[in-house]
Amino acid sequence: MNPIKEKSKSLQNNFLPLRKMYPKSYNKDKVSPYTKTRVILMNGTEFESQWFMHQFARHCDEPEILQTLAVVRRQEQQQQKRISCLKPMNESILETTIAYEQLAIDLTATLARNEKDENNIKALNFALLEDFDHLYRYANLLKMDKGIEADVLVGRKTEIMPGRPTVAEHRYPSDDLKPHMVAKDADLYTKLVASTITAAEQQTMNYYMNIAQWYKNDLGRKLYAEIAMIEEAHVTQYESLKDPNMSWLEQWVMHEYTECWLYYSAMQDETDESIKKIWSEHYKMEVSHLKAAVKLLKKYENKTFESVCGNGEFPKLLKHGQNKDYVRRVLGSTVTLTADNLDYRDIEKIPDDHKYFDYQKYMGTPDRNPSHLVIEKAIKKWGKDYRYQDSEHPVKSLRDRKKDNVDIARTK
Repeated sequence: MNPIKEKSKSLQNNFLPLRKMYPKSYNKDKVSPYTKTRVILMNGTEFESQWFMHQFARHCDEPEILQTLAVVRRQEQQQQKRISCLKPMNESILETTIAYEQLAIDLTATLARNEKDENNIKALNFALLEDFDHLYRYANLLKMDKGIEADVLVGRKTEIMPGRPTVAEHRYPSDDLKPHMVAKDADLYTKLVASTITAAEQQTMNYYMNIAQWYKNDLGRKLYAEIAMIEEAHVTQYESLKDPNMSWLEQWVMHEYTECWLYYSAMQDETDESIKKIWSEHYKMEVSHLKAAVKLLKKYENKTFESVCGNGEFPKLLKHGQNKDYVRRVLGSTVTLTADNLDYRDIEKIPDDHKYFDYQKYMGTPDRNPSHLVIEKAIKKWGKDYRYQDSEHPVKSLRDRKKDNVDIARTK
């Protein structure tokens, strides 16, 4: 499938009437957990797209480009509002958070499993173990505050147990930067991976940044604030993988192509027929948006669609699903890594005067960090933490359910 060859409406005929912007919400108790993750991903993709276009507009003085950006951006906003309202009113902040973390885990693992670029793979695997730990922390909070066990929410498709401890994830900011790809030499899938995961993690960061103040107790508010800081680190890492030397118009084309790929993938993967129809309608809109961006790229830079997207044929589509074995392998082999400048190193191999250790001291002590206090409180209440796992933890030092390990990947 090549979106540039698809028939499409004219740009002006893609606006949604208000009645279509408020769809029927999914049933949180019956819908597939991966429908929930698709909704979050596509919401985040639309958010990324329209904010990119706002930034483009603030750096552009060409009337035709600005006018087209305004039209496309308004349509992207309509799509985002429509997707956002698929979430039902009776789904709590914390239930939605579980879906956010399931998306972060299974999307990251799926992208890594199909990626060939080593730089992207290392970045994905590194953050994967941290989002995996976040799910575990939020799941314990959910059971304490709501009496709900998160394995039901994730459909038992994703295990819930410790990853790289959240308290170990506070790193000096510049260490989160990684080498960027050279777009003209990169595989199309590699470019899609960087674009997709940046949008997904940014959506998670934004959600936690804006939701903490609405939580109903201090511990929950503090946990959201702490994990939001890690999501900031993840966005810093992932956006640094993208080629900053692409022009604004080239980036726009890549944004629109990414949306086409994601909506087409969602169409093929979706099990809820009413939501599948939405993905299909949005895909057709994105084809029109892509063609508009390509036209401007040719007119103002004399560059072709192929210079950004190769032959344009979609690489392997994104299919949401479980990745238990893959996550276990990554846990067993990389849990003790930390970031070190442009690479990753085992905590035992970084020098004692490394800035990581200074930043750790600055960001508090484990016995006071919310991510640890949640587990400590859970153990005190039940005699052990809450987990959902198919077999024993692949990391021996993380098997003890009566003590939260806050030293692994943090101390030498």
